[in-house]
Formats: sequence, C-alpha cells, structure tokens
Amino acid sequence: MSYYNREKQYINLLAQGPATVKELSEKLFISEPTVRRDIILLQQKELITRNRGIVTLKTHSPDQRIPLFIRQLEQNEEKKTIAIKAASKIKDGDVIMLDASTTAFYILPLLTSYKKILIITNGAKTALEAVSMGIRTICTGGEMTFESFSYIGPDAEATLNRYNADIAFFSCRGISDDGVATDSSIMENNIRRIMIKNSKESYILCDKSKFSKTYLNTLCKVEEISGLISDI
Repeated sequence: MSYYNREKQYINLLAQGPATVKELSEKLFISEPTVRRDIILLQQKELITRNRGIVTLKTHSPDQRIPLFIRQLEQNEEKKTIAIKAASKIKDGDVIMLDASTTAFYILPLLTSYKKILIITNGAKTALEAVSMGIRTICTGGEMTFESFSYIGPDAEATLNRYNADIAFFSCRGISDDGVATDSSIMENNIRRIMIKNSKESYILCDKSKFSKTYLNTLCKVEEISGLISDI
C-alpha cells in the first residue's frame, strides 16, 4: 500500500480519536517502524500532532485551509441534500462550472441523467470523477494545492476566463449573519469570482454548520448571486 493511500486511512482513523503508534499499526496491518516514518510525513504536512506517544489529528484555526480528506468526513448527509437541490436547477445541454469543494463534488452522481452537459472545473478530483462517469469535462490546470486537489493561480484563472457557463456551483467556509460569504483561501476565492462573473446563474452551496461564521477573505454577498442552497 502506498503512503498516499495510507495517509487517507490515518486521517479516517484519527478523525475518530487519538491513537498510539501500536494501535495505528494494528488497525492498518503495517509495522510500527512504517507508522513512525509516516507520522514524520504527516507532521511535516501539519495534519497531526504527536505528544507522549499519542497521535492526534490536528485541529485547524479558522483561517487555515482544511485538507480534502478531512473535509470529506464533514457533513456528508447534509451535502447529499444540498446536491439534490442543486441538481434540480440543471437542464439538458447546460455548461456547468464547479469549484473543487467536496459539496460540489457530491453533485456529480446526479448529473448522469442529463444529456449533453459540459463541466468546467478547477478540481482535479472532480474532473477525474466526471470523466469516469462519461461526462464531458474541461479542467483548468494550473498550480495544484495539496489541501483540496484544486488548481489555482494565474494559469487556472486564465483558462476559466476563456469560458462562459449557464450555471455555477461553489462552496465557502462561512456565511455571516448579514449574508457575506467568506473563505480561508484567497486563491480559491479568486477562482470562484470568475465563475460568478462568467455564469448566467451562480449558487453558493452551504450546509448549516457554516452559518454565522466569518473567515479571512470575503467572496461575495449572497444578494449578489442567484442564491444560496443549503440543507435547511
């Protein structure tokens, strides 16, 4: 098993609670020396802490970006509900922009029933999954982030700026009480702003756990886009 696959398993296990090297070794069926080497890599990526032999999944401050593996564990049922509501706004033949968020990712299985749609995304995982489902897909390329496997930066923005869409779906980390969408990543917000600008309709996908929260960078006001889709 590669380190890449083990990394996801470590995060899944540690999301359930702290563990010792021996416990991780037994649960993953690998040697303790291998676990110790992996822990060094996980610490370098600031995913875990280790104190007196206890390994703990690292908690993140509001302005830190959350790795994709961790975000995939958050609010799964809520995201499915949001995805169903979002998919109901799509029509055959639509060009759809999706950001690299896990919430937007949940829309993909619902798109196979639509004809002649095209997805434009800055999400590497989103693009791969869409193509595997037989959906026509354009991926921006650009600098890839480890946290979300998203493409960001000038190259990704330039590619996205060349296209227009019927509808865009994207997420954020928080919605303030006065309806301002914010996120901890300035670069990913830059991508989302282009999606808003180049789409006829645009929607924020946001579960209720993100309400009444504010993060580093302002994306937009809810009133400036087509609407907010939530699980409530």
